[in-house]
Amino acid sequence: MLSVFSSIEVVGQQTLESTNQALRYSRYSRLSLKIIPIQESPRNFILQIPIEKLEENAVFSDYTFSFTILSSYNQPFTDENLTTLSEMDLKLNTQNHFYFEQRIRVPDEQQVAIAFLKVVDTRQGDEYYYHMDLISPFVLGHPNFGAYFGNNIPFDQSFLIQEEALLFKTKGPVSLHSYFYPASFEAPYPPMEIKPSPVPREIEVINEGDFLANIPKDFEKKGYYFIQSDTNSTEGLMIKTVPQAFPRVESWEEMVDMVVYISTRREHEALLAAEDKKIALDQYWIGLTKNEETAKTLIREYFRQIEFANILFTDFKEGWKTDKGMVYTVMGPPNGVTFRQNAEIWTYGDLNSNSKINFTFARVKNILTPNYYTLNRSRALQPEWFKSITLWRSGKMDF
Repeated sequence: MLSVFSSIEVVGQQTLESTNQALRYSRYSRLSLKIIPIQESPRNFILQIPIEKLEENAVFSDYTFSFTILSSYNQPFTDENLTTLSEMDLKLNTQNHFYFEQRIRVPDEQQVAIAFLKVVDTRQGDEYYYHMDLISPFVLGHPNFGAYFGNNIPFDQSFLIQEEALLFKTKGPVSLHSYFYPASFEAPYPPMEIKPSPVPREIEVINEGDFLANIPKDFEKKGYYFIQSDTNSTEGLMIKTVPQAFPRVESWEEMVDMVVYISTRREHEALLAAEDKKIALDQYWIGLTKNEETAKTLIREYFRQIEFANILFTDFKEGWKTDKGMVYTVMGPPNGVTFRQNAEIWTYGDLNSNSKINFTFARVKNILTPNYYTLNRSRALQPEWFKSITLWRSGKMDF
């Protein structure tokens, strides 16, 4: 077991609060990092570390891998307090993943514990980061079981295609419990709309009862599931189920819903009311650009943004319907991404300029996910938001 100790902060060194993590949302990343904790006891964790290979034929020697446990978001991470992971530490090396597992113990006196992963592409110096709170005011606990694909790689996606199966492994109870939520959500209000979004008075919950661990379980219905080993606790695993086409667009009706971010209210209402959605959408796109080829490019780029938003930000909502997904779709990948314990800040424009604009996402404690954020809305965001929408509507948006 690795026992993790705090270190003294040194001014000028890298911390989670000071490090730009924009690469995690880049459309050109070579890797996608995750840390998935299994909580064996209040202070003991198994860290599942699946690193998805986004480039073909990724080679271990092209990267350096290291991790540590931080005691705050402003604690420095340096070569001295990072533990290097070698090829001998790999649990699996598949076509699509490098996969590590590490057991750690958090000291009893440590009030906050954050698992931190750093990967450096040695060919060009790109630095990838990922972190996950193990113990913090925003975490209600982590499950004491793991969910796996058929190749024994942990379930590291934010969504699961309907009717696919997962294998749940646990050292505790022989059975787990499933709740199903057949919920659907509306697109969020724009960033300058300061009135609160409507909240459903009731959410339907279907108690599906127990199922056996260590036997593949199918997830057949569209919505989201919450899996628990103890229904009297707050710990569990949320699984969002989606149609086969996801993260791409499934239907013309869905495309109509998705253009809400760059449409006027009148335009969107006309699309929703149209009997033939395909014809209405064709007229809509060409009407925006006045050029068929420009319209084709605009459609391709807009729905590529939707696809990335679905991949990156899906939780119990489809990614494009989250606040982050909305901002990402319209504004593109942020130039700067920094974290505090209670917020995530996206910066657009020159990071050293006074003209840069920030979108701040406040972190909210949520039983379904330890990483739930809502946008701090402000009328001050309106000019930049409308500027980006104008670029989209003229076919000039380019990421």
